[in-house]
Amino acid sequence: MTSALPIDGGELPSTAGVRAPHTGLLSAGRPLAQWLIRRWYSLELHGAERVPVTGPLVMAANHVGWADGPLLAICSPRPVHALTKMEMFSHGLGGFLVASGQIPLDRFHVDVSAIRVAIKTLQEGHAVGVFPEGTRGGGDMTSPRAGAAYLALVTGAPVVPVSFLGTRRPGSDGLVPPRGTRIAMTFGEPVRLAARPWPRTQQDVAEASQVVTEAILQTIREAEEKTGMTLPGPIGPKREKKKA
Repeated sequence: MTSALPIDGGELPSTAGVRAPHTGLLSAGRPLAQWLIRRWYSLELHGAERVPVTGPLVMAANHVGWADGPLLAICSPRPVHALTKMEMFSHGLGGFLVASGQIPLDRFHVDVSAIRVAIKTLQEGHAVGVFPEGTRGGGDMTSPRAGAAYLALVTGAPVVPVSFLGTRRPGSDGLVPPRGTRIAMTFGEPVRLAARPWPRTQQDVAEASQVVTEAILQTIREAEEKTGMTLPGPIGPKREKKKA
């Protein structure tokens, strides 16, 4: 999951004829999915009361493990339609991701289609999830992109910073944390960036992105202090598969 969105100061991309993603399966399936996740992991939610109950919302999270995306969509106080790398839609999970309202995104090019869908989703009062780091890593926001800030500037939606701790073990390349792993999702205070009509300059977006990045970092610091957990550091080397 990532955030390859434009920051060229252009006008709001037209959403005429654009359909927001499906919401039925995401909303209806969350209680069962949450129950299953809590049976498998020791999941903690902190600061959930900070998440606005209604209205458009951008959730911007650090990214340390594969489970971050599903946890954001399923276990946040509100259903989240996350921008999800399009590679995830090319195999067996594709149909499920579409049915559950996730938004495919081309990470390597400006994806106008994904932008329009995300904006339409916000215009209809739903929550959109963005991982500004663009890919799994140390989770320390060293190379953030401006997607969350861009969406906030063009729609006026508040941004809730989110911290993930525990979704990957230190030095591990593991895709899924083992059963019983302690995982903490922490929600920070909403960042409210006033909507800016066209023209929006690159400087406007860069400054807004810095505000969002600092809010995520503050939420990580708060989460570490509250839980005693820490970020896992860089992803470790991939283990070679054993030959049969």
